[in-house]
Amino acid sequence: MISIVILAAGKSTRMPGRNKLLADVEGIPMIRRVVQTALDSKVDEVIVVVGWEEEKIRSVIGQLNCKIVVNRNFEEGQSSSVKAGVAGVNPSSRAVLILPGDVAKIEASSIDIVIEKYDQGVCLIVIAGHQGRSGHPILLDKQLFPEIAHINEETFGLKAVVKKHRSEVCLVETGSWNVLKDVDTAADLKEL
Repeated sequence: MISIVILAAGKSTRMPGRNKLLADVEGIPMIRRVVQTALDSKVDEVIVVVGWEEEKIRSVIGQLNCKIVVNRNFEEGQSSSVKAGVAGVNPSSRAVLILPGDVAKIEASSIDIVIEKYDQGVCLIVIAGHQGRSGHPILLDKQLFPEIAHINEETFGLKAVVKKHRSEVCLVETGSWNVLKDVDTAADLKEL
């Protein structure tokens, strides 16, 4: 079993006045599009971590086949959402993918490529990439879950886990620039 945690708890601080995850991308709210893409991939479990404007997010994804985890500490930063999501993963899951909800045009094929690389059994951590650059999602083997439970913003969250295990990290080419593009600002959204 493979799980994916989609991070959707943040306050969209670089896009004042609106929740970017509710912005339309090709006529669909961004977060719904990302969750649906995850459901269309090879993952067995989709978990969405909500926090800020929880009810608005629920209203656009509630009917999808995903598990919703509430992060009451979302103001502490993304690390708190990663921890909340991983804590909600099915105990039989052998790995988890972490995907920010603002990677708006992620494709199911990119998620599948990461899983396929992991299934080769050579990497504890697999990162989706394009043209040598790291993107999203990132997959982490179950044996790293105890370390993930202790990440925080001060130690740079998951980056610290990746750095510690850099000899066991694989960057896999997805063939898609969409793994590199997240939406932080109004300009990013317009470009998208």
